[in-house]
Amino acid sequence: MSRFVLVTADADFSRRAQEAARGLHGSLQVLPADYLPPSPDDILRVVNAEPAEVVLLGPGLPTEDAIRLASLFDLQFPEISVVLVTEGNQDVALPAMRAGIRDLLTPAANANDIRTMLERASLASASRRRGLGSTIPDSPIGGRIIAVMSPKGGVGKTTVTTNLAVALGKIAPMSVVVVDLDLQFGDVASGLLLEPEHTLADAVTGAAVQDSMVLKSYLTVHPAGLYALCAPLNPAQADQISGEQVGHLVRQLADEFQYVVVDTAPGLGEHVLATLDIATDAVWVCGMDVPSIRGLRTGFQILTELDLLPDNRHVVLNFADRKSGLSVQDVEATIGRPVDVVLPRSRAVPFSTNKGVPLLQEGSRDGAARGLGQLAERFKPNWEERPHKKLHRRAMV
Repeated sequence: MSRFVLVTADADFSRRAQEAARGLHGSLQVLPADYLPPSPDDILRVVNAEPAEVVLLGPGLPTEDAIRLASLFDLQFPEISVVLVTEGNQDVALPAMRAGIRDLLTPAANANDIRTMLERASLASASRRRGLGSTIPDSPIGGRIIAVMSPKGGVGKTTVTTNLAVALGKIAPMSVVVVDLDLQFGDVASGLLLEPEHTLADAVTGAAVQDSMVLKSYLTVHPAGLYALCAPLNPAQADQISGEQVGHLVRQLADEFQYVVVDTAPGLGEHVLATLDIATDAVWVCGMDVPSIRGLRTGFQILTELDLLPDNRHVVLNFADRKSGLSVQDVEATIGRPVDVVLPRSRAVPFSTNKGVPLLQEGSRDGAARGLGQLAERFKPNWEERPHKKLHRRAMV
């Protein structure tokens, strides 16, 4: 069975790709060519046995032709993951995303990198096939929707959001989108040093509501291998966006991306509740002060009554400091839940925020960076099946 198809005239890359596919279920079929046929059918008709799951285009193929063919695959065979093998160029990322290309791979990638990419693209293909085969109107959402939230502001919610998105971008490159749902005063753009051409206000109206390809064109590409949908530039536009529009938007993104990380506004407003209604995970952030902790406890109580607490919950204690007069045990006793991740007070965090470069993007070894890395670990595939999750290990400051 040929699950993987490679179109390239590069013999050295073909050798590495075949080596990478040896340990996988299914074989890789190489079509040696330095040009592309006009349609996907011309490629698929020469594939042996069952239809392909992953098609690699390049290296050595004209980039424009590869992107054009990928867009045809996305329309005619959306269940097939297309990977473009090309030199790293930021100018290629956005057109590739719009064409539905699942991943970008450098021609210099070794066999292990190619194998990892094939596994990731194959999983995406399997997910798409399940989605296309479902006839239930309210079928489960494809990607994980992670709502990062707090009843009170000033607790470092955006810092947690941007670092989590960067970390997930390393786990699933080109398959992560961060959404700034603090519609009036969102800081995701500044936290990631982005100057978005389009914002969330554009994405909830017009053709983007019906066409995911148009929606993708409104996303801003970040160098860390993720995408961002930033808050409106004018705070007044927040009043024109309804909770229903937000829910539809997040569902659209979850159908296209493996991870949707949502930075919510403080409190429990309409947009936050709309997100929680469909979220698969909630990351609760609180500071090590009494008002923040009490606010979190109240938020839990209200959402429990509304039945809006996602099954997967992760509590992050930020600004942890022994000199605060409180302990982790005090926090847990107040909110009635274990603290999963502790982020110690750190000078590196405000410095990275002012630079617009998240700690996990620059590879910091700061204590807060280690804690953020532990948070990202909780979202790796099959993490729930690990034995250590069955026992809560009390976090320490």
